[in-house]
Amino acid sequence: MTPDAMPPDRATKSSPFSLVITIAPADIDALGHVNNVVYLRWAQDVAAAHWLGAATADEHASITWIAVRHEIDYLHAALPGDEIVARTWVGLAEAVRFERQVEIVRAADGKVLARARTLWCPVRRDTGRITRVSATLRDRFSTGPADA
Repeated sequence: MTPDAMPPDRATKSSPFSLVITIAPADIDALGHVNNVVYLRWAQDVAAAHWLGAATADEHASITWIAVRHEIDYLHAALPGDEIVARTWVGLAEAVRFERQVEIVRAADGKVLARARTLWCPVRRDTGRITRVSATLRDRFSTGPADA
């Protein structure tokens, strides 16, 4: 898989962040389509690319993320040769839990192949402990209401 962030500008509350994905031969299972586990990897890849593209250098240096829950609905198969676009946005962003939505879409026809919802917690790099993030960071990513 060769992900390329697109567009290079930062996602906003009204626009999802997108990542173009090329299906690799290793992504294909015995049934001739992309293995379900690969969709989870793509959901993580687009989340990481969004964070890298929208967070500051100081935020990258001090915060990393851990996933605490994944839910995926598989709707249609991705096949060898399909160009895939993963789109992500953050819904509800609380002090220590961010709800991230992902859609995996076939570029040729816009068909949604899978939808995922993941809960992520921010972790301080220096301590390895879950941490609260600033209201500014939360507001930059969130499309939903934040807790007080």
